[in-house]
Amino acid sequence: MNQPSTSTDPATPEVLAWLAAQTARGCTRPSLFKSMLDAGWQATTAACIMQLTPDEKAAFGGLPTPPRVASALPFASLDASGTMVDAGDKWVQVITHRQAPELMVFASLLSPAECDALIDVARPRLSRSLTVDTKTGGQELHPDRTSQGMFFARSENPVVQRIETRIAKLLNWPVQNGEGLQVLRYPPGAQYRPHYDYFDPREPGTPAILKRGGQRLATLIMYLLEPQAGGATVFPDIDVRVAPVRGNAVFFSYAQAHPDSRTLHGGEPVTAGEKWIATKWLRQGEFV
Repeated sequence: MNQPSTSTDPATPEVLAWLAAQTARGCTRPSLFKSMLDAGWQATTAACIMQLTPDEKAAFGGLPTPPRVASALPFASLDASGTMVDAGDKWVQVITHRQAPELMVFASLLSPAECDALIDVARPRLSRSLTVDTKTGGQELHPDRTSQGMFFARSENPVVQRIETRIAKLLNWPVQNGEGLQVLRYPPGAQYRPHYDYFDPREPGTPAILKRGGQRLATLIMYLLEPQAGGATVFPDIDVRVAPVRGNAVFFSYAQAHPDSRTLHGGEPVTAGEKWIATKWLRQGEFV
């Protein structure tokens, strides 16, 4: 393959275009890195331009591997193209990415078979969905939420375990810091009016809730079955609307448990067919 030339300003448009072109041709990341070294690039400079992950730095050689530092929030590490994320057992495409708040829509995070498996196991265990009661620390029926739902225990079966492992890699967050997967069914007319997922620190029941793993920091909503009409996930504060496409998922994080996080969101009413989703909430610490 042609090799990029070095320059005073390394991340030039020409170099970035070269990387994109070689990636489109199917060149592997190790070969791209080696090609840059062969052309005279310093290893640290090439690594910076390619945005190598710590694992890639260790695998490619010639680079010090810094210790992993825990992030304050779950996040997805984009590749050099800015469109793909390594989820361990597969690469996942990012089709929407916004900041303030951090929000990503992933394409085909789950396979059709995985969607079907979750629905099949969840269906006989559904009951009217509850909401967290931050005044008491318990749960309650709420008119804003009209779906049916159930929770899987962590690693309850091989499919759940595989998905949880994938999410942990995708979002750089430990499996044990996630609540069990919640599966929800929205029949025609069902909805979830706009709300926040964090626990309001001003409410008297919040301290009891936080004993189970700390504050919620992020949400991943995975679409298992798309309705014939309706059912979009909406974010009123940032004017974002995510269509419920089977296998896709929307991720968003909230650095503060406050409306300033701009993570107000809801599920529009289903007007035809059914919508099924699986939700994963990520906590500060180990969820017990």
